[in-house]
Amino acid sequence: MPRTSLLILLPLLGFTQISPVAAQSYQTLTYYQDDDLQLDLDLFLPENQGNNPLPLVIYVHGGGFSSGERSAGHPFCEFMAGEGFVAASISYTLYMQDKDFSCGGITGEKIKAMQYGANDLWLATSYLIGQRKTYRIDPSKIFIAGSSAGAETCFHAAFWNREQMKRYEHRLPDDFRYAGMIAGAGAIMDLNLITAQNRIPTLMFHGDQDRLVPYGTAAHHYCDPSATGWLMFFGSHSVFEYLRNMGETCSLLTYRDKGHEVAGILFDQNQEVISRFLKRVLDGEVFQEHAVLTD
Repeated sequence: MPRTSLLILLPLLGFTQISPVAAQSYQTLTYYQDDDLQLDLDLFLPENQGNNPLPLVIYVHGGGFSSGERSAGHPFCEFMAGEGFVAASISYTLYMQDKDFSCGGITGEKIKAMQYGANDLWLATSYLIGQRKTYRIDPSKIFIAGSSAGAETCFHAAFWNREQMKRYEHRLPDDFRYAGMIAGAGAIMDLNLITAQNRIPTLMFHGDQDRLVPYGTAAHHYCDPSATGWLMFFGSHSVFEYLRNMGETCSLLTYRDKGHEVAGILFDQNQEVISRFLKRVLDGEVFQEHAVLTD
């Protein structure tokens, strides 16, 4: 049976700050290329890999599907490599460049941006599985992580029907699913996408006053229903309650009275919270925890 924690009130500075880890070297690899597009990732490897296959975490940066760089994930990937994970930070299609991702945009374009992101994440995953022997990756232990738009990419990559939503031939096995997910200030368009068959352990963190990506259930950017860019979103708290009721392993860190500025906080500092969550999942623990962080 899963262990459910009571609501805990913790100060924002309650976690131990991490000292900088020794810089890990990385290599840049092209995971997809055609006549019009090249997509790269930066791969970080533990210094002492040993002979056994290792878990992999793939990071997707934020930026509203219009900006951002994969270098934003380097501190997180460096830390995770120091913890014994293979870690990759990917570039992906920034479909919303020169488009409005807010209320004045077009709903279909916003959905397409997430579709491109999810497809690119599937392509990166497929590529790394194909390189599993070279980099000692365990295909059954692949986690995804993302901040803001990156978290939205992860949510939909994890739970969308890959055959229905594909834009490229990603070559992932039909029965493949990620081992778990870390989502910073993310949301999903439809909770019904999460089923008993595809649910996965999930760690989420979110400000409860986020006015861009709702913490609970609301329109993206809290747009008026008449807006051309209106899109319903189910944020971290709604997803947590949904997973908790399904009996799935899930953790939520709520940053009280904080907004979207905390979308990347655990990727930039206190990364040990993520590492601890992933290691507990790998150890087979089943748990459900919600902590509220306050000043």
